[in-house]
Amino acid sequence: MQCYDIKFEKDKAIGLLPINKQSHLRPLATINQVNKCMSILKSKPKIKRSMWSRRAQEYEQKITSGKIYDLAEVVRDLNKGDDLMVDQSYSERQLFEKAYERIFSEFQIVLDLSLEDTQKKLDKALKRNLEAQAIKKKVEDKIEAIPVSTPVPAE
Repeated sequence: MQCYDIKFEKDKAIGLLPINKQSHLRPLATINQVNKCMSILKSKPKIKRSMWSRRAQEYEQKITSGKIYDLAEVVRDLNKGDDLMVDQSYSERQLFEKAYERIFSEFQIVLDLSLEDTQKKLDKALKRNLEAQAIKKKVEDKIEAIPVSTPVPAE
């Protein structure tokens, strides 16, 4: 059987895809799809009240579905902003990071941006780090406003 070798550099893994199954791969997202994903990321998270094991299963299915909108929904719903360590369990963080990395890498390719610019764009949509950055800026502004006096030598 003839196969394509698909290399996943980040995971240092190789996947084999039979040539006659290539129609199962979806093409990269379009700019319009990325924009719709951004609006999904900006929307209010859907809080589900079911058991975590059931929700985790649903999130995992969405992540592996290959559907970009499902991926955006998982990132939005599991996003806890800057309170990641406080509110999320280990498995919740793992699912969030898996979904975030997948959508991040596709956005970077489609939007043709650097790592930093892609992360800024995603973080802005998810409202991550914005408050911390605003506080940091205020502190820096206050430090700059403090007059520096020259010490007078003692006689």
